[in-house]
Amino acid sequence: MNTRHQLSETGSRGPEPGLAVFPLAGRRGVRAAGEVGLTTRAIWEGVLEQAVREDDDVYYLELSGVTFVDVAGAGALAAAAGQLRDGRRFVVRRPPPALRRTLDLLWPDQRGIEVSTS
Repeated sequence: MNTRHQLSETGSRGPEPGLAVFPLAGRRGVRAAGEVGLTTRAIWEGVLEQAVREDDDVYYLELSGVTFVDVAGAGALAAAAGQLRDGRRFVVRRPPPALRRTLDLLWPDQRGIEVSTS
């Protein structure tokens, strides 16, 4: 992925949470920072759709800069992983704790997602 995506909207109550996504250097994947929620879901889903189209066996999602992923964002990740051909997987590095718990609770048998805390 050679593009950078960013969303940050300003409403009457102050800035809305944003999500910035950058390509990883040296490996196939992205580094994200911010929040995955209602106002940023389109960016997240676009990243996942692009990742599904990639041909590499492993696609890295570096999420150490992500502070929150709502259930719909976790569901989008699980759905995208379900579209991967056999042998492919997402390696989710340093996700927010709530994302890991949500995946374990709602999608415990999703083989296309490997969560790494290192």
